Amino acid sequence: MRVRSKLSLLLVALTGCSFPTSSQTEDSLLVSIRKAGKVKVAVASLPPYMMMSPSGEATGAIVDLHNMVLKRLGLPALTPVFTQWDAMIPGLQAHQFDYVASLAITEARCKQMLFSGPQYAYQLGLFVLPGNPKSLTSVADVARSRDIKMAIITSAAWMTYVLKQGVKSEQFVRVPDVQASLATVVGGRADVYIDSQVSIPSPEQKGVELVVDEQSPVFVSGAVFRKEDVRFRDAFSEQLHLLIRSGAIQDLSNKYGVANGHAEAELLARLTKASDAVPSCE
Repeated sequence: MRVRSKLSLLLVALTGCSFPTSSQTEDSLLVSIRKAGKVKVAVASLPPYMMMSPSGEATGAIVDLHNMVLKRLGLPALTPVFTQWDAMIPGLQAHQFDYVASLAITEARCKQMLFSGPQYAYQLGLFVLPGNPKSLTSVADVARSRDIKMAIITSAAWMTYVLKQGVKSEQFVRVPDVQASLATVVGGRADVYIDSQVSIPSPEQKGVELVVDEQSPVFVSGAVFRKEDVRFRDAFSEQLHLLIRSGAIQDLSNKYGVANGHAEAELLARLTKASDAVPSCE
């Protein structure tokens, strides 16, 4: 009887383990991943967080972080699907990939999708020419000078904030990605590029100077999942949070030379789920 009792306790313990376990293999996304033998993840060009290595593989701080999470879940390293920013959510809804590596968490996006816990936190940075010839310290400064041209990625999550600060559409120089934005500022077609304060490693080596907009709110990004994949999202977020608490963000910031990586780690330490940043998110 004692042996049978111990066996029963062992079975209870095994079936109570966290994802993935035999009791949870009915999760549709996990079944799909197991069948395919790979995890297809939408990524975009965002050095040093997501980028293509010379050998054609995805690399970067976010890619490394996700591969750590996937390994903890007993899954293979991610298979990248390089995607334009504005095509990520439509592609996810169309099941072209299993999840999106990173998008800014916003109220509008949370109505459509699920986000993991925050993996990337920042205030806005103004990337200007060395010496800051226009003496810009905030987005509000740009709004007050209508002759200032601002490079900005069209789908940027902070577009609403920029407009609320009073920047006019005729001041925008719309660009497709970070690389194009820097070329626009260095080439003189724009006076400033707006992005996260940690988006560009070693900005001075790229011909620009970083000025942090201390007036801006804190923005956060996370991995993105379909609404029906809530169990996979929850398992992913649990492991992500454990990694962040272990100091993984600071280690990756050091590895990839992320500007102000210590500030990002401090911000993330106070956030565990998407609703901590955007209360309406699930």
